Amino acid sequence: MIKKYRLLYICLGFAISSTQVQAQQKDIITSRDYPQGYFRNPLNIAMDASGTFGELRSTHFHAGDDYRTQQRIGLPLHAAAEGQVSRVRVQIGGGGNSVYIDHPNGYTTVYLHMDRFNDALTNIIRAEQYKQQRFDVDVAVEPGAVKLTKGQHIGNAGNTGASGGPHLHFEIRETKTQRPLNPQLFGLRFNDRFLPTINNIMVYDLNDDLFNEHTPRRAMQIKAIRNGVYTLAQNTPIKVSGKFGLGINSIDRHRAGGFQNGVYSIELFIDGKAISTVVFEELDFNTSRGIHAYIDYPHWRKTKAKVQKSFKDPGNPIEIFNVLKNDGIISLPDDKVYDAKYVVKDIAGNCSELNFKLQNGASANNITKKRLGVQLFIYNKENAFEKDDIQINIPKGVLYGNLDFEYATAPQPTGGYSLIHRIHNNLTPLFSTYNLRIKPTSLPTHLENKALLASVENGSEGGKFEDGWVTVNTRNLGSFYVAVDTIAPTITPRNLSNGKNVSAQAKIDFTIRDNFSGIQSFNGYIDGKWVLMEYDPKNRHLWHTFDPSLPKGQHTFKLVVTDWKDNEQVYEAKFIR
Repeated sequence: MIKKYRLLYICLGFAISSTQVQAQQKDIITSRDYPQGYFRNPLNIAMDASGTFGELRSTHFHAGDDYRTQQRIGLPLHAAAEGQVSRVRVQIGGGGNSVYIDHPNGYTTVYLHMDRFNDALTNIIRAEQYKQQRFDVDVAVEPGAVKLTKGQHIGNAGNTGASGGPHLHFEIRETKTQRPLNPQLFGLRFNDRFLPTINNIMVYDLNDDLFNEHTPRRAMQIKAIRNGVYTLAQNTPIKVSGKFGLGINSIDRHRAGGFQNGVYSIELFIDGKAISTVVFEELDFNTSRGIHAYIDYPHWRKTKAKVQKSFKDPGNPIEIFNVLKNDGIISLPDDKVYDAKYVVKDIAGNCSELNFKLQNGASANNITKKRLGVQLFIYNKENAFEKDDIQINIPKGVLYGNLDFEYATAPQPTGGYSLIHRIHNNLTPLFSTYNLRIKPTSLPTHLENKALLASVENGSEGGKFEDGWVTVNTRNLGSFYVAVDTIAPTITPRNLSNGKNVSAQAKIDFTIRDNFSGIQSFNGYIDGKWVLMEYDPKNRHLWHTFDPSLPKGQHTFKLVVTDWKDNEQVYEAKFIR
């Protein structure tokens, strides 16, 4: 049962000054009560957001809050509450160095992109890295092995993994399900007195059951008539015909000139009746990629503008809609003028609204659409397409909606070993992977183990040669061909040369690169024994920090870097310590 839900859909008051903003705050929608005061700020500086829960990222909904760290690496991090460490992880991308703490109240806090762990956690990670002889490891910590008090130091904030700058990504999850919840609901609120901004809305003609890049869409320009109150730039009813849907482009800021953050809820009403309500209270990692069907994906690929659809594709499994009448697909029953309203709130309750009118009438974009494809794929069934030199198998659940599948070929590219196969286009998102097989032409036997599939748009897709085909599981559509990778990665030492005395250095550094298939592995050895190499792919930086127990004198160092087609590069040098 949804609690604190208000069908009173207007935002009370019209905020003109900062002191009046509070009059424009409304209760937010929640489904449960959250403990207040249980968790503390994991940093010792004022909370300042660079990213918020539910924010629209390129491949997923943001599952936590990003805390700014004054553009610094190394600020101390503290356990948000009493608990025990359940997991410690090092990723080459993703969250980088991360810690998971289970708390007695049934929640787990997660800390990502850390620069370093405290000594106890470092010992756990190092032991596992040397045991597995690899940098990236994921350790399930024995219950009770590392107990923490509220505020206890767990490490330092950093910029590791897929981080665009120094910050802490902080999550609160339900321990039992590992589903992330909005951390601000627990009282860890950022100071926010700014109303959400509504940029525009989009009208979609949905008389054709297929939603794609050919769906007629009209961007409706809007204007602000008061702070937080918007209307259409041309204040006449929007003409619609038959089935249609609506979408909105809206962001939130915490201060003037601040980061563009996500909003908390978006409500759509027609004549006072709720049509669609989206709430970013809780997410599910298993369905987060459904963001590609939640936004207008073709429009985003073309313009980078993220329009949030108030209707749902039939195969989209996301669960962020608290209200969704008829999947958000609307038809007006008569020719009268209907009052429509979008209400957008941030988690502080700051509220903006857009009022507009709808009326049946001739729509400029209501035209009969032609089928362009060679086969109709059904979203809730397995689909296959096959020709002499290509095989495609799309499992049930990969498509968000039915697909008018298009296919064509283009001439074999220079350096390629097949025709270019145009597999629909890159304007259609997929929820998960499908199997693609292309038969190469004139591929020499000695290159079969170097073969992969290449995307004209994205480069290497990976894959392998088997039974006369090159096959890969991919979630991309577009143009593909068979290519080979025979070039080994490159290793460039930054501060080491043969015979160098490195007594004054704490570590040795390298830059590693690969031209095509990507770095698969890297292994360092001192005097024939494996040593830990740490890696930051953002700047291709690879390094080893010397163990204080390394004896003085001359040593040999060897570094082996391998790409995904097993091309290997070796660097060797002697050094004096």
